[in-house]
Amino acid sequence: MSSTAVTRVRTALAAQPRIPLAQLPTPIHDAVRLRDALGGPARCPRILIKRDDLTALGLGGNKARKLEYLVADAQARGATTLITTGAVQSNHARMTAAAACVAGMRCVLVLTATTAEPALAGNLLLDRLYGAEVRLVPSIDPMLAVGQDEAIVAEVVAEEEASGRTPYVIPIGGSSGIGVFGYVAGSAELVEQLAGLNIAPTRLYYASGSRGTQAGLTLGAVLCEAPYRVYGVAVSAGEPEKIERARRIANEAATRLGLPERLDLPDLVTDQSFIGEGYGIPTSVGLEAIDLLARSEAILLDPCYTSKGMAALIAHVRSRELTPDETVVFLHTGGMPALFTGEFASRVSGGDRATP
Repeated sequence: MSSTAVTRVRTALAAQPRIPLAQLPTPIHDAVRLRDALGGPARCPRILIKRDDLTALGLGGNKARKLEYLVADAQARGATTLITTGAVQSNHARMTAAAACVAGMRCVLVLTATTAEPALAGNLLLDRLYGAEVRLVPSIDPMLAVGQDEAIVAEVVAEEEASGRTPYVIPIGGSSGIGVFGYVAGSAELVEQLAGLNIAPTRLYYASGSRGTQAGLTLGAVLCEAPYRVYGVAVSAGEPEKIERARRIANEAATRLGLPERLDLPDLVTDQSFIGEGYGIPTSVGLEAIDLLARSEAILLDPCYTSKGMAALIAHVRSRELTPDETVVFLHTGGMPALFTGEFASRVSGGDRATP
């Protein structure tokens, strides 16, 4: 870890427009009880949890870091309306709606749903509470959680312009060259915290979706000379398009920052083994991870993202891929509202809930 490298990154980021939306820095939690539940120091590495579920904006989560730069760019361009897309229980959509409230902007969400009238619960309920206008489109592939939203987004843009407003379209997940800044900055924050604790982890686990977080974390690790390997755990299909997107937007971000480093495909690691039946569909190992972390640390995971990421970490402890003398970091990216949906509750009550 190099303080000079972190200083160079912070200097480059300081030249970019940013508005404060998140409560930063987020804390690092030493999950000693989780470690004990997984066999203790004789079998399990030290597990640190980076609590980006505590960024506060709109119930928190990783998207707050990206939105600090995206909303600032929107305002710099004179935008009055934020438009974005995602699944009906999208954390990114919920946090974009919250960011629009803070920024005094209008928000329109184009959301993919598997039913014509999805239950008003979880993130969708919060979207409404934050005053977002919601347009629904049907899902065409559960593995990808995508719909034909491009045409609807184009309609919304035309409507906003016809009404005298200025729209700004944020890509799904905030995954753009500007959105990448969020986790370049987050990496600088984490590297500094680890240096202060005199800890050098070997891996950083996180749940990987639209790949904006992957791009920021991986580029940030390179720029900040982090000691850990960034290890993504996919929550939906979409290769090789997604890894190409991560490489492209990471390198776009580096160009915007005026830094010479570039990523290539081998730099980007994404484990595809824990997706299950598709995006947003809980897995048995993910449900076990939710139970285990709740009961050991009173920390809540979500059924879509973080439970699948933690399931990978747990599996690697049990298979001895991770050794007891290591330290690993788990990036908690939030997503708690998805716990309060009918689908998740039915899985739990229906007997899918695994007991550690």
